Amino acid sequence: MKRRIVILTGAGISAESGIPTFRAADGLWENHRVEDVATPEGFARDPALVHTFYNERRQKLMSPEVAPNAAHQALGDLSQSDKADLTLITQNIDNLHERGGAHPVIHMHGELTKAWCTACDQRSPWLKSMDSASLCPLCQTKGALRVDVVWFGEVPYQMDTIELALRQADIFAAIGTSAQVYPAAGFVQLARAMGAQCHEFNLEQTAASAAFDHHHFGPASQTVPTWAASL
Repeated sequence: MKRRIVILTGAGISAESGIPTFRAADGLWENHRVEDVATPEGFARDPALVHTFYNERRQKLMSPEVAPNAAHQALGDLSQSDKADLTLITQNIDNLHERGGAHPVIHMHGELTKAWCTACDQRSPWLKSMDSASLCPLCQTKGALRVDVVWFGEVPYQMDTIELALRQADIFAAIGTSAQVYPAAGFVQLARAMGAQCHEFNLEQTAASAAFDHHHFGPASQTVPTWAASL
């Protein structure tokens, strides 16, 4: 029987692809306060700023210099192989896992390349710029679109599916995440309590390292392909 593997990825796996990590040491997200660009209140206060912020992130993601790295590709290969029953969860809003061949991917914090219409509550692919005059491609409502990203104070997506996968996992791996922000910070405790072997992949030890059985320190583009091949 295939081993059931649950993998959680964070900003560290995409950093080598040119995507900045979520929050800098000074608490700012690319020179903006998180409260201004990643909360419903910030969007209500200044929608133009928030639209511009995510338009710039989307443009960066689609630029030629940003591409999946070896870690994304290794997980893509694993998702398409018959080695394991893989559930791939990412905290990242980029599409590098998909571009690396992974399918399906649970984007618990949403996707930069999708729009959410708050009028009809539907999601649509979105690769161009967005502003307060943008029309929903489904219901044609003007001014009801926002980026389909889970902001602070909002509930991450597919939590029931994630919890079930964690309860059934034989192996849990956290790659490029500090595992200190809930609910993702609780994934390793749940998986371990249910008997899963837990692997941490990071550049160095984190505050959550003690919760893991195995540690793989170094760039994800080096450690993840080696581990995936060993499976």
